[in-house]
Amino acid sequence: MPHHRNSTVKARTFRQNQTDAELAFWHEVKAKRFHGYKFRRQHPVGPFYADFACIEHMLVVEIDGGQHAENKKDAERTAYLESKGFEVIRFWNNDVLSNMEGMLHTLSLTLSRRERELNSTHQSPLPLGEG
Repeated sequence: MPHHRNSTVKARTFRQNQTDAELAFWHEVKAKRFHGYKFRRQHPVGPFYADFACIEHMLVVEIDGGQHAENKKDAERTAYLESKGFEVIRFWNNDVLSNMEGMLHTLSLTLSRRERELNSTHQSPLPLGEG
């Protein structure tokens, strides 16, 4: 499986070259530290790599620096991820580094909403005449 090996090597390289903001965020969410949610770093989704992904709740978290302002490639990645059922939220490096508490609060609210949305779409309707 050369493609899988290539994506594993790329993801490893991305993880080794994380920004301070990405490292700070990872410290808060790794090993299910954040309310028990499991996050993955540099998770491949199709041709793209999500900075962080909570697969169970189909949420991608992107941590962006100034170079990402209105970046066409980011718009393409977001459109692709959304087409696969992911919600994408973005935080600026500065928000992560200077307002971690606020950023984590926003993340918590988003994950709670995603959990409710996904649970309501996965519930099977009651058979006719029941309920």
